[in-house]
Amino acid sequence: MFKISKEAIYSLSTPLRYKKGMDYFRDRRVKSLSFNQEMLLFDASVLGTRPYNVQAQFAKSGNLTDYSCTCSDFEKNNKCCKHIAAVLFLIKEKDEQGFFNSSVQKKAAKDIFQFFSDKSSGVKLPVNMEFNLELINRKYSVSKRGPLAALSLRIGRDRLYIVRNIRQLLECLKNNTEIVFGKGFTFDPSIHDFRENDKSVILYLQEIWQNENLVHYFTGELSKYSTFIDKDIFLSGAALKRLLQLLHDTQFNVIHNNIKIQNVIIKNQDLPLEFTLTGNASSIDLNINTNLPLDQITSDSEYFLYGDTIYRVSTAQREYFKPFFNYMQQENVNRITFIEKDKERFFSEVLPYVEKTGKVYIDENVQEMVQRVNFEPEIYLDKFEDIITADVKFKYGDRIINPFSAFGDQVSMGKILVRDMEKEGVILDLLGESDFKVNANRIYLDEEEKIFDFVNTIVPKLQEYTQIFYSESFKSMTMKRLPSFSGFLRLNTLNNFLEFSFDMEGVGRDELSSIFRNVREKKKYFRLKNGAFLPLDSDGLVTMSELIDQLGLTMDDLDSELVQLPMYRAFFIDGMLKETGMKFFERNKAFKDLVHDIQEPSETEFQIPETLKGILRNYQKLGFKWLKTLSTYGLGGILADDMGLGKTLQVITLLQYDKNVSGPATSIVIVPTSLIYNWCSEVDKFAPDLKITAVVGNKAEREELIRESVNSDVIVTSYALIRRDIEDYKDYIFRYCILDEAQHIKNPASQAAKAVKQLVSQHRFALTGTPMENNLTELWSVFDFILPGYLRSHGKFVEKFESPISKGDNSALVSLSKQLKPFILRRLKQDVLKELPEKIEHTIEADLTDEQKKLYVAYLEKAKGDILKEINENGYERSQIKILSVLTRLRQLCCHPSLFVDNYEGDSGKLLLLKEIVGDSLTSGHRILLFSQFTSMLAIIRQWLQEDGIDYLYLDGSTPADERMKMVTNFNNGQGQIFLLSLKSGGTGLNLTGADTVIHYDPWWNPAVEDQATDRAYRIGQLKTVHVMKLVTHGTIEEKILHLKDRKKQLVDAVIQSGETLITKLTKEELTELFEI
Repeated sequence: MFKISKEAIYSLSTPLRYKKGMDYFRDRRVKSLSFNQEMLLFDASVLGTRPYNVQAQFAKSGNLTDYSCTCSDFEKNNKCCKHIAAVLFLIKEKDEQGFFNSSVQKKAAKDIFQFFSDKSSGVKLPVNMEFNLELINRKYSVSKRGPLAALSLRIGRDRLYIVRNIRQLLECLKNNTEIVFGKGFTFDPSIHDFRENDKSVILYLQEIWQNENLVHYFTGELSKYSTFIDKDIFLSGAALKRLLQLLHDTQFNVIHNNIKIQNVIIKNQDLPLEFTLTGNASSIDLNINTNLPLDQITSDSEYFLYGDTIYRVSTAQREYFKPFFNYMQQENVNRITFIEKDKERFFSEVLPYVEKTGKVYIDENVQEMVQRVNFEPEIYLDKFEDIITADVKFKYGDRIINPFSAFGDQVSMGKILVRDMEKEGVILDLLGESDFKVNANRIYLDEEEKIFDFVNTIVPKLQEYTQIFYSESFKSMTMKRLPSFSGFLRLNTLNNFLEFSFDMEGVGRDELSSIFRNVREKKKYFRLKNGAFLPLDSDGLVTMSELIDQLGLTMDDLDSELVQLPMYRAFFIDGMLKETGMKFFERNKAFKDLVHDIQEPSETEFQIPETLKGILRNYQKLGFKWLKTLSTYGLGGILADDMGLGKTLQVITLLQYDKNVSGPATSIVIVPTSLIYNWCSEVDKFAPDLKITAVVGNKAEREELIRESVNSDVIVTSYALIRRDIEDYKDYIFRYCILDEAQHIKNPASQAAKAVKQLVSQHRFALTGTPMENNLTELWSVFDFILPGYLRSHGKFVEKFESPISKGDNSALVSLSKQLKPFILRRLKQDVLKELPEKIEHTIEADLTDEQKKLYVAYLEKAKGDILKEINENGYERSQIKILSVLTRLRQLCCHPSLFVDNYEGDSGKLLLLKEIVGDSLTSGHRILLFSQFTSMLAIIRQWLQEDGIDYLYLDGSTPADERMKMVTNFNNGQGQIFLLSLKSGGTGLNLTGADTVIHYDPWWNPAVEDQATDRAYRIGQLKTVHVMKLVTHGTIEEKILHLKDRKKQLVDAVIQSGETLITKLTKEELTELFEI
């Protein structure tokens, strides 16, 4: 109908506008598209940064003649913008669907009326279904790979009618049309419905039919082998199994060998099979005792028909019964005969599985023929030089069988021995895994690695099935299963080094380095000097090897009885020992105190300086103690708190504490140039007792300041100046060297990084909210300042951590994280919410839509005249009701014009904003209370929530008291994502701590009323920070009232009491200000 194509849209716009228009179209940003058929004019709203109105005009020829958009891009360039492009894409799509064809529109309307008419007509009439499953001749279906069954249907109410064409029935359901089955019954989908148990089967048949139609659609021709033929649908394989699964709770009929078996059910259990074993000296007969119909329904033997029941059998019965059943079907017999020479094999190899398939009755004559005794296998292991041998004996009472002997039984008693071939097979399979060689009725191994695999892996498995006897020489080569370790870790407080040592029981110290070298090379075992095998895959050895590797110990270190390590390794070692359960290391008190103090700084005894006690928040106190604990042990760290959490104040507290306790000493702080005087100001404000010097000015001035700094507690300079002045600091030893915004040294090759690392100090700390921005080298550079050597050289760090992590090695990431954790303190705002204001309030502005703005401005002008006239006639004091009425109308226009204007079909800017806020909040896991003074506004919001499938609760003045409390309980227990409440009814008396977000859709005159409503969520029992959002329409009466409320807040709090409103306190001048919009 319309001549619009992608090429045409592209030619009207630029490539960028075309792409963005396509994105807007795909993101469904085009809303409320309407079409005037007489004028051939399209109107639409497109959601961008705000809603934009788009029009597109077509000629009768179908050509696009004009278009427009309210966005600034179109107004400026008068070209096809992204919003117009998006609308044209939607028109093109709907036109291709025939949507603008009048007959199509009429049919759509008719279908919609019919649908809702059916919905309102009440409960549909149930119809009865009968399913008949005919099993197709097994020989034919299996050999020809044809269908295994045919399903036919009967349908009706008082009586059942044959469905002579299943396709026709399915088409009737799809098209919602009638189908006549007889004079007494016409099936009409609009008034008839299937019973619940039958619906799943009908839906499945529809699925099969639709799939066939798809094949026909894409190939252009009907398949030669259609599933549907008149009254039957033919099924096999997975399709038949799916049908049987759907029929599981339904009785149906089965036609087997032309005999109809009624009321068949399906059971998930094995066939109740019975066998009889009879025989004489020459043969044995196995009989299957059944006179009932027995047939395999599915080709994989999962489903069997037996009598009037279909059994879904276990995997075991399926496997064991299959050969018997196949023989019975092929030969049409219920008996299998085994001749004399096969009798022994039958009893040992077949009978055990028959007994697992069903119940077996054995004739007395047969029982006399056999010997049943317990199977008692034995294996004797021995060693000769570097060879091990195995003597295998299968014992059944007095009869002994060597499976590797050419002579068979060593004792024979004339009866048929029933052997446990299954267990014998398991033992032989395990021996076979070791690749034994056979010699003189014995088997042997002569290769060291195969011997190790046998002793380490196979012998433990064999012990589950057989007794094993070991010679003394064999025992000498068995391995130590779990090496027993002993060792100690201690902090030497004289030199502040860790001392580390360990031993392995039964292993010489001179063997340790060789053992762990083999572990590192991933060898399977190590042969000790005494000849025993030591498997190297035990958790203890692997963990100890990882610890040795992480600590950077060399093989020479392992030969030493005592290894000294830097103190900062204590936390990683302690964490790894606890994580892996290596409790054998003894730790001295100094070591334990070190770990505890760093991990639990809040328990240390460091006192906040008196001048700062009332200033620091709790998390800042903890930060100070963490800094002081590290410095006490001669360690450094990174304070990486989120921006705005007071890192500077925590360091100032540290500096003041040290001066109070240890006396004066100079510390240096390096900061970005812009923060030099900020530090001076913060020190003066919070610790005026600290003398601070800013090293700034020209070179001569700076040199003089540096020389005089011996009299200062704190020197502050910049990264830029430290590069130039580093030589002037070489003779100084500072108490603290602090880097603020330490990301300035993220490049280890930079002059700033090189300079600060030359400064000499007793303690080093770094402050930064972003310790790493792009790569791990940046983090290494900061650590190279605070703890030189802790993360090894840069090359080793890249090899061990940065390169593997960049390739997705999670183990390297976890290892690095553990090593960093003790020396980085990072708190995000959400981590310390208890220390931040517990109620965070936001005012969020919305713009009026263009159509909404026209109505607002027009009514405002009329309202000014009406109010002026009212005041002139009745005076200001007697005009309050009129004034309040006018103001209420203006507020309603801000909320949504349809609250006040009949037949308004446009959008509301505030409602569009609300949808965005609610979507974001729910996505982030928040739960919302939404208040409005206007229940009619809540009705609009309620309708939107229903359309978008958002779970909500609703309460207003009409809600009964008992229902109110039930709703409150349900909401606090997790029901509903959003609770809609009228301000008057839901603003007081309710405890709704299940919410953590409060939205005031329309600001109320009295802030106290709003606060009361907010307090439904912000009250005792609330565990989360409550976010309060007040939606205000920009450039309207709402914005003016908000400003007045802020200005008069003290007055409101002090004067306005319950029952009063802000409007009664407005002066004439303030009222005039409200209307100057």
